[in-house]
Amino acid sequence: MSAVALAHHSFSMFDMKTTTTIAGTVKQFEWTNPHTWLWLMVPNEKGEMEQWGFEGMSPNYLGRRGWSKNTLKAGDKVKVEVHPLKNGEHGGTFLNVTLPDGKLLKSWGAEIPPEDGEGR
Repeated sequence: MSAVALAHHSFSMFDMKTTTTIAGTVKQFEWTNPHTWLWLMVPNEKGEMEQWGFEGMSPNYLGRRGWSKNTLKAGDKVKVEVHPLKNGEHGGTFLNVTLPDGKLLKSWGAEIPPEDGEGR
């Protein structure tokens, strides 16, 4: 069973040596177990909108770092720091998100209490 658990939590599909920032508009933020998902609409070089998907940590993990299911809303314009997918497709795992007001939300680091009193 431990091999299955390790495979489930593998980061092998992400380029962990590369960090990039993607700017786009939130389409949806899925506050789901075992991983959260952030879906962004990102303009390409022609100005056309393309959907990108970013896997995040679990709601429990993010909740202990000040996130909630209402942290990101459809229509929010954000910047997302990510480790991209190795295969070059439009996605990755998100590390940090900068909100429209400039507030930086971190996926990693010390635990902090939620600001909105909503909890996890």
